[in-house]
Amino acid sequence: MSRGLLAAESNVPNYREGITFSVMMTCLMAASCGLIFGYDSGVSGGVTQMESFLSEFFPEVLSEMKKEKHDVYCKYDNQWLTAFTSSLYIAGMLSSLLASHMTRMVGRQGIMLIGGALFLAGSIVNAAAVSIAMLIIGRMLLGFGLGFTSQAAPVYLSESAPARWRGAFTSAYNAFIVIGILFATVTNYFTDRIPVWGWRVSLGLAAIPSVVIVAGAFFVSDTPSSLVLRGYPHRARATLQHIRGPHADVDAEFKDIVLAADQAHKNDKGAFKRLFSKQYRQYLVIGVAIPVFYGFTGMVVIAMFSPLLFRTVGFSSQNAILGSVINSAINLVATLLSSFVMDRIGRKFLFIFGGLGMMICEVAISWIMADHLGKQEGIMPGNYATSVLVLIWMCTFSFGLSWAPLRYVVPSEIYPVEVRSAGQAMSISITFCISFLELQVFIALLCTMKYVVFLLFVICLLAMTIFVVMFLPETKGVPIESMGSVWAQHWFWRRFTMNVKQESQTLLVK
Repeated sequence: MSRGLLAAESNVPNYREGITFSVMMTCLMAASCGLIFGYDSGVSGGVTQMESFLSEFFPEVLSEMKKEKHDVYCKYDNQWLTAFTSSLYIAGMLSSLLASHMTRMVGRQGIMLIGGALFLAGSIVNAAAVSIAMLIIGRMLLGFGLGFTSQAAPVYLSESAPARWRGAFTSAYNAFIVIGILFATVTNYFTDRIPVWGWRVSLGLAAIPSVVIVAGAFFVSDTPSSLVLRGYPHRARATLQHIRGPHADVDAEFKDIVLAADQAHKNDKGAFKRLFSKQYRQYLVIGVAIPVFYGFTGMVVIAMFSPLLFRTVGFSSQNAILGSVINSAINLVATLLSSFVMDRIGRKFLFIFGGLGMMICEVAISWIMADHLGKQEGIMPGNYATSVLVLIWMCTFSFGLSWAPLRYVVPSEIYPVEVRSAGQAMSISITFCISFLELQVFIALLCTMKYVVFLLFVICLLAMTIFVVMFLPETKGVPIESMGSVWAQHWFWRRFTMNVKQESQTLLVK
């Protein structure tokens, strides 16, 4: 029986952890792994609408754009162009699964270091690309880097942060993603003015955040939980004392970490197989549901293709990128606000509030697009285009306040230690897989279905909000090694913890 389930039988411990300079610096470095994810998300959407980039690799798209009569929703419908964006995610899906196995050998710190190095290699290949094949290879290397860092960094933050403020610390990863997006969109705004090779600057500057991660990973230790799992208890205790402060009493917390690690060693093999057993049913359902629902908020494609969307509704290249810059700034404000309130009002409220906000905005976007199509006009009139722009900004604010940070916070904190790496890898790989499929088909769906695409997202948002209300337990303030208590108190999931407890008692009697 897992440590998480054992914890359900007692009160949740209070370790009285404080926020120290050491834990802030350590978590700041781990959270900075979000920079490479954010920079790539922001830069690729802007580059794919730059005329210098299109003329180099996709001249047929540029020719279609310049035709006097063309469907405004179809001008970017090119499978190789979308493959440039989406290929990264299939690589990320595979590498996140590989990272979960390698964690036991090199630790979470080592995984972040490898991820940063792979991303650096990918940025160099992309900046020097002379063919579509070279672009795709570079994107795959970037994806391998993102898969490693996305698997390790959120869990690193959850295991290192004080329980009381774990939400704020873990959501810092998403804050750095948004900072990376903002940096990328600002870069695109200026490089779009450079003829012929401006796109190379945008892609090449991805090396800067990757160098930051590689350099930073050398100056932090692995997490106490990871060190105990890998057989270094003395280093683990020293690391825990360092991040909690020289005068902090870490005996109780370290004891729980060791007990959890001992339980993990008894179940040392088959972590992925155990996730599908009845004992871990609640972790599996939530761990799958959150990345699946996140993928169908519609915000992945809006974030990646916002410059293309703004071009589609009639903005110039510079104005489209400027709209994306403002969109990224709004996302950053919402993310910082979420970090401030998450550990005060809880995860569930933010999930519900953000889901309802996105639903309203996407319904309105669909209505405007349908009204425009009904009038059989070409490019959207200024008032229509401005309305779509403002609604996307409002949708982004709702997303940045809720699903954007919480899709990392909740999966990284719910799993028992024996399946934590496998569970996080599963959640990340599902996110990458859905993102790959969405990005590969979104432009084609926009071309054929127009506004109906956003109505499909609205249906998904309704379903996920109902799911959160009914089945997601509140996890704020609960120590990560005692998370089993929240399942034991939940109206639906407690039946599974009770059944496991009864089965364990029966085995003991026999």
